[in-house]
Amino acid sequence: MTRFATRTGELLASIKQTCGDDRASQIVEFALSLPLLVVFAVGIFDFSGALSLKQKLTNAAREGARVAASDPATDLNASVPVSVSDAVQVVDNYLLSARVNDCGLSGAAPVLTTGLTWSATTTGTCSGSGITVSVNKGCTSTIPANSTTVHLIGTCVLISYPYKWKYNSVAGLFGASFAGPSTINTAAGAFSEN
Repeated sequence: MTRFATRTGELLASIKQTCGDDRASQIVEFALSLPLLVVFAVGIFDFSGALSLKQKLTNAAREGARVAASDPATDLNASVPVSVSDAVQVVDNYLLSARVNDCGLSGAAPVLTTGLTWSATTTGTCSGSGITVSVNKGCTSTIPANSTTVHLIGTCVLISYPYKWKYNSVAGLFGASFAGPSTINTAAGAFSEN
């Protein structure tokens, strides 16, 4: 009986020593927190990438609007006015210089959609609906001046660009989903100089 009690005591002491050891707890804590850290890291990089892309698209739209506003408006009766074509080319060149996929925009010809608005759309190598660049040569703004309002005519450039979220695929591994916007839209305007 004493031999059995000794073995039982040794076994209990061994179990207490094993359970009291906290070396493995750090591995378990890391294994539990790693998925959350991965989701946060991918989310930070993905959202900052989307924000950076929006800034580049805004800059491209602003440059396109500036060029189109400085061109003469005497060619608006043409099927594709030079000012509109210039704006689309400037947007395309800006995207390429900023290392943004232009989705084959250089091969897209602007088409008159409504009134004084032309649009160039192409899917090219982009996912989803592709890129759309719209140039409105009759964009108006109203500014209050004393007791009257002044209507200023300018040029507006709108860009709609597809964006594929990487965050959704990582969140999907953990049973979650993120339905972010599938396009990034931006616009810029400039007052007509001619």
